[in-house]
Amino acid sequence: VQLQASGGGLVQPGGSLRLSCVTSGFRLGVYSIGWFRRAPGKEREAVSCLSYRDRRTFYRDSVKGRFTIFRDIDKNTVYLQIDNLKPEDAAVYYCAGSGYYITSTNACLGGVAFESWGQGTLVTVSS
Repeated sequence: VQLQASGGGLVQPGGSLRLSCVTSGFRLGVYSIGWFRRAPGKEREAVSCLSYRDRRTFYRDSVKGRFTIFRDIDKNTVYLQIDNLKPEDAAVYYCAGSGYYITSTNACLGGVAFESWGQGTLVTVSS
């Protein structure tokens, strides 16, 4: 089971980025994907999740309306579209896989375990 995040970069406030998480080696056991971030000096936090079973999506309040998580099955990729970037969005972003079907925002933000992690991709927001 491997996950590879990419797509980070330097963006001005108000700009957009699309992060990609390529998943490989999955056959059974991964039922949800989450995107997380860790800003300098802060704890890692979940920002968004997608449940494979019903494609339900979940978001942290601070990113609702600006972040969109979606999946391209043919490309084995889960994306995080980030619009209207703010300085507080600057962080290393990670994607992770969970063996649970996530069914609530609470579960996404800390209620379930994510067992498989990819390396992060850095998002810098600066003018």
